[in-house]
Amino acid sequence: MLLATFSLSLLQSMIKQLDELHTFEIFFFRGLVTALICLAILKRNKVSIWGKPSTRKWLVLRALTGIFSTCVFYFTLKWMPFGAAVSLKYLSPIFAAVFAMFMLKEPLRWPQIVFFGMALGGVALLKGYDTRIETMALILSLIAAVVGGLAFLFIRRIGTEEHPLVIVIYYMGLTTISMGLLMIPFWRRPTIEESLLLLAIGLTGFVGQYLMTQAMQTEAVSRIAPLKYLELVYALLIGLVWFGETYLFWSFFGISLIMMGMVLNVFYTKRRR
Repeated sequence: MLLATFSLSLLQSMIKQLDELHTFEIFFFRGLVTALICLAILKRNKVSIWGKPSTRKWLVLRALTGIFSTCVFYFTLKWMPFGAAVSLKYLSPIFAAVFAMFMLKEPLRWPQIVFFGMALGGVALLKGYDTRIETMALILSLIAAVVGGLAFLFIRRIGTEEHPLVIVIYYMGLTTISMGLLMIPFWRRPTIEESLLLLAIGLTGFVGQYLMTQAMQTEAVSRIAPLKYLELVYALLIGLVWFGETYLFWSFFGISLIMMGMVLNVFYTKRRR
């Protein structure tokens, strides 16, 4: 999980570095490389890439919501400080829990409401004290988090009926097709340095997803799920060292509240189960 979160943080920092390439083009290459790797592994293991008929609808819905949420997140990476953009992405579990309450009849307990309130309070502090975060960028981040919550819900709906890489290849395969079409008006031939970064984005994206899947399969989720939020710690350090970003005390406190609220929710839900 430590390696997985570091890989995903590195991926996001390279996306921010490619600020002269259009987001659609970056997302296309990320999807293409990851999809090809998944395809090779599934073929070697003789697993059908199409999934079961009963889950195909959910696989497509998970892919479409994931594409929208991730694409908007990639845009916000270029519009706001790195650590702030990554922290706002982690609001998705809040909306996933709300959707689950209505669609899966899973009750929302009062401690979870408190934890989610902490996270939303962190968002208010972050926006109120960091003038680099524009209102439109914040709104788009929240929309991405809402749709990301739906993506989580669809993964829950699929459950263990499908191989994890079948879910990934639907996601990355549809990403490659949709972004390939959308990037046509914005296409620019990448330089050698940009091409290497695009290849690295695809590889680190696959490595991060694969290692996270391995971690979930080999250890109790309640023990390792909070480690996923180390991605936010990595993001703050990368923002400081790589992009030279600094944060006021209240902005940093807001980011900390977001992380604390989400981690406490993970501990509470797993302990209750």
